[in-house]
Amino acid sequence: MIFRDKKYILHTETDNHINQWHFSNLKIISLLLIVIIMFGSFLLIGADYISTVLYEKRLREFKANYNSVASNIEDIHIRLKELDDQLIEIEEKDRAVRIYAGMPSVDKDIRKLGIGGLVSNKANDFNNLAPAISKEISNLQLDIERLSRQVNFELSSYESIYEKVKTDIDRIRHIPSIRPVEGGYLNSSFGYRQDPIENVRRFHQGQDFSVPTGTPIYAPADGVVKRAYYIGGFGNHIKLEHSSGYSTTFAHLSKIFVRHGQKINRGEIIGESGNTGRSTAPHLHYEVHYHGNPKNPLDYFFTDLND
Repeated sequence: MIFRDKKYILHTETDNHINQWHFSNLKIISLLLIVIIMFGSFLLIGADYISTVLYEKRLREFKANYNSVASNIEDIHIRLKELDDQLIEIEEKDRAVRIYAGMPSVDKDIRKLGIGGLVSNKANDFNNLAPAISKEISNLQLDIERLSRQVNFELSSYESIYEKVKTDIDRIRHIPSIRPVEGGYLNSSFGYRQDPIENVRRFHQGQDFSVPTGTPIYAPADGVVKRAYYIGGFGNHIKLEHSSGYSTTFAHLSKIFVRHGQKINRGEIIGESGNTGRSTAPHLHYEVHYHGNPKNPLDYFFTDLND
């Protein structure tokens, strides 16, 4: 195609001068191309500059976030190590408490089985993070899950210990374990002695407490009243039956505050000392029997009255 070469004249004039510029089609096209090229170059240079600035800013932010995450991960590692140490201490105390409670220790293989676990399936959730961070987070997640299982295992162990100790405490409350009177002094003890009335050698099945008439008498353990009345040599007396084969007897009382079949709690006042029955002076005669066999009452003073 043949273009006719047209001429274009740009005319300007002032009072003193007249200016003319002559342009052909080729010149106009050339000028337009130059302008377009220069404008495009400026755009490319500006876009590259802006892209570089934004990239460097984003890179700085990423590095800052990476360092922050890495620092937090390190802090979590330290905390997890502390928790590990604390759990080891808990395991040691668990063994000690089990021994104290008369329970068997947890076998090492059973303990490992109780806290073992599967590899987490959530590791793929971190694929969009840096590989190092993703790996650290996955490891942390496994550590946390392991610690969670270990804590649950220890809680279960302590729950079984608690149930055992609770049962033992209930049993212990039915074992004579406190003095039946406050104050006074020990007189005739458990064993053979010279009978103060008949002056012959006889076996004394209890412990005598020299106390004034009217001294409160306390139940040494939880139990049930089996006898509470006057009888021959014992005079006014009380017999309590406790579980696990224990029973206690209190003789020569001046007053009886309980009745047959009444449930009694340890430390409860059941009567007052006196001088009734076969007695030469105010005192309390106290006996402890285990499955019908007399025991030395001095072996059953484990706690004070207020404990």
